[in-house]
Amino acid sequence: MLQPKKVKFRRRQKGRMKGNAQRGNQLSFGSFGIKALESCWLTGRQIEAARQAVTRYMKREGQIWIRVFPDKPITKKPAEVRMGKGKGAPEGFVFPVTPGRIIIEAEGVPLEIAKEALRLGAQKLPVTTRFIVRRDYVEN
Repeated sequence: MLQPKKVKFRRRQKGRMKGNAQRGNQLSFGSFGIKALESCWLTGRQIEAARQAVTRYMKREGQIWIRVFPDKPITKKPAEVRMGKGKGAPEGFVFPVTPGRIIIEAEGVPLEIAKEALRLGAQKLPVTTRFIVRRDYVEN
C-alpha cells in the first residue's frame, strides 16, 4: 500500500478541494491517461487496485505511470467517543484529487488496449474520469 516513509507532522487539517487542478493536469510521460472530472480523496488501496487492474489487462506490456501519491494523513476517532478531547489518531493516507488531475498514464500499447485497461482501472476509483490521448499521438 502506498504511504510515505516519514512525515513531518502526524496530523494535518482537512482543507477544502475547490477549483481545478493547477498542476498535474497535462500528459507528461505517456500517450494515454485518465483525468479526474470531480474532487475526492484517493487512498493508497484504491490507487493500488487501479494499478493492478491496468497492468493485468496490459499483460505487463508497455509502461504505466501513477501520477498521484497519498501523502496527506487522515485521522479518525474511535466509535462512540464524546466530542472534544483532541484530534483522533492517524488512520491512513490520502491524495486530494481536484478536477483535471491526471491519475494514471500509459504508453507502449495500442489505443484499444490502453483504452480498455484504463477503463478497468478507472472502475476501481471513487471519482468519475475521462480517457485522454496525447494531442500529437499517431496510430502506427
